[in-house]
Amino acid sequence: MKNLKDIGFNTDNATYIIAEIGINHGGDVEVAKQLIDSAAKTGVDAVKFQTYLTEQRAPAGNQEVFDILKKHELPFEAFQELKNHTKQYNLDFFSTPFDNESVDYLDSIDCDLYKIASFDVVNHKLLRRLAATGKPVIMSVGMSNLDEIKAAYEILQEGTSNIVILHCISSYPTQEDDANLAAMVKLQREFDCVIGQSDHTNDIEVPLMAVAAGAQVLEKHFKIDEQMDCIDSPVSITENQMKKLVRETRRIEKIFGSGKLGVREAEGDAVPFRRRTD
Repeated sequence: MKNLKDIGFNTDNATYIIAEIGINHGGDVEVAKQLIDSAAKTGVDAVKFQTYLTEQRAPAGNQEVFDILKKHELPFEAFQELKNHTKQYNLDFFSTPFDNESVDYLDSIDCDLYKIASFDVVNHKLLRRLAATGKPVIMSVGMSNLDEIKAAYEILQEGTSNIVILHCISSYPTQEDDANLAAMVKLQREFDCVIGQSDHTNDIEVPLMAVAAGAQVLEKHFKIDEQMDCIDSPVSITENQMKKLVRETRRIEKIFGSGKLGVREAEGDAVPFRRRTD
């Protein structure tokens, strides 16, 4: 496993856990701050948002999608405010930009790192702009075949060696039977970088299985509680669920240990019983 601190992540943990606030704030900065406050209680390593201009993100001709995204859009200046709010908790703050203007703004406020949505794995123009920042980049790869992922990875390598690839199923919500965690194992074989999972099931069992399979980064959509009315509620977990996810992830980390061979501390009492012969 790679040391996450060496590639720009503010954590001493083996697994970096992201509370994906996304657009669950509904376009309200104060609600976004409440979500940050809630996430900070859970032990996550980072909070993540989405930054975009609706006019560039919305599919042409789809008024319903345009109206939803416009309602949940935050003005650029809100992200400086949210970053400042996040830093009081010593959490990483970052966002998924969907256009070059959003990248430029996030770069101007020294965003800690960047996330690429599965939808943009094939958006080479945006990939090149993100690579040019030199910051660590996390890329979800839902819907993408191996050649598309390799092409995106090579573009990112032009500007940064600190790349994370997240196995992802772009189904909202994802059923457990569709989680396909074996694809994450294939990504581990194919790429010399940190591999993780962006999970869209509505509970925590699948991401915990991903950790056991070697995921070093987890991303889960986040809401404060079940009463919260938010756009991504069907794929979001609550503060209490996130606390459990963090707790159980740290437990798995301890169970897997360091991988050290030889006499371990716990084996001290058994050493006299070893039967060495020539």
